[in-house]
Amino acid sequence: MIKKKDGFTLVFTFAGGVMLLFIIAPLLGMFFQSSIPQLQSTLSDSEVTQSIYITIIASMGATLALGFFAIPLAYLVSRSRSRWKSLINGVLDLPIVIPHSAAGIALLGVLSKNGIIGKPLSAIGIDFVSTTLGISIAMAFVSVPYLYNAARIGFENVPERLEKAAYTLGASPKRTFFSIALPMAWRSLLSGFVMMFARGMSEFGAVIIVAYHPMTTPVLIFERFSAFGLKYAQPVAVVFITICLLLFVAIRLLNKRNHDRS
Repeated sequence: MIKKKDGFTLVFTFAGGVMLLFIIAPLLGMFFQSSIPQLQSTLSDSEVTQSIYITIIASMGATLALGFFAIPLAYLVSRSRSRWKSLINGVLDLPIVIPHSAAGIALLGVLSKNGIIGKPLSAIGIDFVSTTLGISIAMAFVSVPYLYNAARIGFENVPERLEKAAYTLGASPKRTFFSIALPMAWRSLLSGFVMMFARGMSEFGAVIIVAYHPMTTPVLIFERFSAFGLKYAQPVAVVFITICLLLFVAIRLLNKRNHDRS
């Protein structure tokens, strides 16, 4: 029995090691192939720094803006017993399933100057195509399912009996949500915000169709690879990945500190 258990553990350990190596090896290879002078030159490139700034701001704006709509919907669906619940969840998962280039085409048909939304708004000076606003919308479209699903699962894990008890004591739905549901589900919400922000920063397919310019960093990496090859695209990718890692390590540490305090 011990030998069988040890063999089982070894198989799983080997499989887990292969999985980790599958992710880590390409990233480490990319880092080792980029020299310090290349990285210094990339960091001083205004086109690179501008693309990183646009990527972070656009993704952050998309995440915060859609949070005002995704979180209330997630709460309502988590408490719903309607037969339409599965349909709503399926619709919200569509951006994960469909090709993101197709998502960009769909958005372009609505947001362009001849589109249903783009046409009336362009008449008053609001444009989406080739703007940071358009980039944010493209990022939000493909990444909001991560926030919605995390929020819905978080609210589903909040015992409804606590809310019902609050109602019987005279609490309003608003007070119940902010005093019970939201505080108990905040870790899931934070995880959803982080996932949506990360997914938005990495988006390429939808963004490049809605707004090739101004360039986000994923688009810039593609543009430099297409025009100049791997040697010129690799340092930009290394810098961008490093900044992403630093951002998410900082967020995780902040989350851990808040968790320890609570």
